Amino acid sequence: MLEKKVINKVIAALMESGGSFGETYIQKSRNNSARLEDGKIEDASSGFDFGCGLRLWHKDSTFYAYIDSVDEKELVNAARLLSSVVDLGSSKKVAALKTCKKKDGGATLSFKGPLHKKDILLQVDKACRDYDGHIIQVSANFSDQDQETLIANTNGAFSFFRTKKAILSVNAIAKKDDEIKTGYKSYARTGTHDLFKQKRPEQIALEAAETAVKMLDAREAPTGEMPVVIGPAFGGVIFHEACGHGLEADAVLKDASVFKGKAGKKIATELVTAIDDGSMPGHWGSFGFDDEGFSPERTVLIEKGYLAEYMHDLKSAGKLSARQTGNARRQSYRYLPYPRMSNTYIANGSQDPSDIIRSVKRGIYAKGFAGGAVDPATGDFVFGISEGYIIENGEIGYPIKGATLIGNGPGVLKKIEAVGNDLDFAPGFCGKNGQSLSNEVGQPTIKVSRMTIGGTE
Repeated sequence: MLEKKVINKVIAALMESGGSFGETYIQKSRNNSARLEDGKIEDASSGFDFGCGLRLWHKDSTFYAYIDSVDEKELVNAARLLSSVVDLGSSKKVAALKTCKKKDGGATLSFKGPLHKKDILLQVDKACRDYDGHIIQVSANFSDQDQETLIANTNGAFSFFRTKKAILSVNAIAKKDDEIKTGYKSYARTGTHDLFKQKRPEQIALEAAETAVKMLDAREAPTGEMPVVIGPAFGGVIFHEACGHGLEADAVLKDASVFKGKAGKKIATELVTAIDDGSMPGHWGSFGFDDEGFSPERTVLIEKGYLAEYMHDLKSAGKLSARQTGNARRQSYRYLPYPRMSNTYIANGSQDPSDIIRSVKRGIYAKGFAGGAVDPATGDFVFGISEGYIIENGEIGYPIKGATLIGNGPGVLKKIEAVGNDLDFAPGFCGKNGQSLSNEVGQPTIKVSRMTIGGTE
């Protein structure tokens, strides 16, 4: 992208008026997407983005600027302009740049062969419609990104990595009489040789269609407190939203986390171990380096019920005298990095999921979730259940509609009384500080002793 001697000039210009830390973040992205509606490709687009972000620290203040160019002269001028904001009258010595070695996390491998989006989307459409005659509409989107990133800072770190990502999402709509239901399924990978090795596009389509058709027979949901079994994979979104953001260190520093001051203390039952790991090969939330040039780590957030560690970027690690966990992330060179989750999940337990279901006399099985609301400072949440079933006498019964889960994230952690051995993951996007990033949630089947159900029965 740029030679080290050019980067050295830019960093020197950035620090010529002083400051405690400086950084250049150069990024080149290519994005492609195609969208299917009603059996036809309605939209196909491609985009290209190339630019540089400049960051400067002075005491507790952060100054940031970006430029949609990587021309040497323009970069140096932009760096000097940002430097003038500090104007301490003396330059900071810059360490010699040293290339950082990337851990072998599989995040920079290329796809095997071209991605034929039109063919894949048409396969998805056919699979959904062939599944059941009640499917009346199918929409799907398939997009991929090829991104190169170069990060260099005044500490001498020089990191370059390339990441490829792809995501397929499917919406199937079913109708019977006056009832209309939607089934949604997505599948995403980071830099894997065979994108659809784990699941074929047709399988993803069938899962979306099956959910839509099943929910056509849903009955009104009950109301009140009862045991809730939360299904694997996307069930992890509750931990992500209601607990995960509170374990990001910037929330702790802002007094916006219910977990502040809880390090080393018991915050969950001993069955709960929760992990964030951006180094997992192939996973949607993985990367070669974080967006400050640090290798991602397997960070144990909760270990057997005890709060073990927060997720950090460079600034929060310094303020809290903690290690940098490789969780600094940003949407692009136009944004500042913050501590963010990557692949966040509740680890496997030892129980068979069927045994967990059999332990419930009457309750709810929540398999999929729709929209919701969370207060990250308290962990209070409301989540709509998009796919749920009644449990009666230890068996999964009829589907339910109109159900919501109402609770508190930290409170739920203390009520988990069974954790299954069927850990699975689901991809998505996480929003924070106006930035949206790829993120994966995960968990095995878990049982919460009691939760409040908002129903329509």
